Amino acid sequence: MAAPSGGKAARGLSRASLSIHQPPTDLGGSMGGAIGEVRFQFNPDQLRLSRSADWHTEPAVAYTRGAPPKFTGSRPASLELEVFLDASGTPSSTAVQNQVELLLSCCEVTAQSVDSKAPSPPWVRFSWGSFSTVQFVAYVTNVSATYTLFSPSGVPIRATCALSLTEVASETKKQNPTSGALSARRVHRTVAGDSLASLAWREYGDATRWRVIAEANGIDDPMRLSPGTELLLPSATEIPAAVRPPVRPVVPTFPAQSSPTGGAA
Repeated sequence: MAAPSGGKAARGLSRASLSIHQPPTDLGGSMGGAIGEVRFQFNPDQLRLSRSADWHTEPAVAYTRGAPPKFTGSRPASLELEVFLDASGTPSSTAVQNQVELLLSCCEVTAQSVDSKAPSPPWVRFSWGSFSTVQFVAYVTNVSATYTLFSPSGVPIRATCALSLTEVASETKKQNPTSGALSARRVHRTVAGDSLASLAWREYGDATRWRVIAEANGIDDPMRLSPGTELLLPSATEIPAAVRPPVRPVVPTFPAQSSPTGGAA
């Protein structure tokens, strides 16, 4: 483990911490006021970060080796780590006991959330210097504390706490800072036989939207599309609903009928 905080060896060393906050009063809200903070005396030896996605495959007779899977959503990230607490230098201190109790409270409903009719345990944010990958808002799913040293009076002065955090869902990342679209644009390199209409059909399911691709790439003549050309394909979320021409009513026509005298009516 890293050296404990304090002293010349710790200067300039980023310390991991876990800030604990009141939960929001409504879904999608931000964290509330601070409840407390656990500042790590020793930075973790390891962090276990995991993320998964769900795919569903529906059997189909048209495919001999399994039908193509369909993406059904991403699961929140989970983070597992250990916190080592030590106050053996001051046996009369209750710092370790207080920090463990603060961590255990992360799995208990807060009084303020009960009063606001939205009962929930606290939300937390783990941070460690510039390590941005693990810096996300989460809730604690499990806390396991192991006391390994006690003072003569029975006060715990050393403990190791294992934490499991689950990320709180957030808004989809915006990948196109210019337009603010939620979906990134794709680039397609044309091959022989490609046309703007065929690309529009393949990308959007509507061949009449070829003009969207033409405008995005500054194409004046859609008939002159050379193989090897890189085309920018706007995402479907950037394209407004296609405006179709109004359907004109069909007026039925009937053959002219002959008059009784043999002429046209």
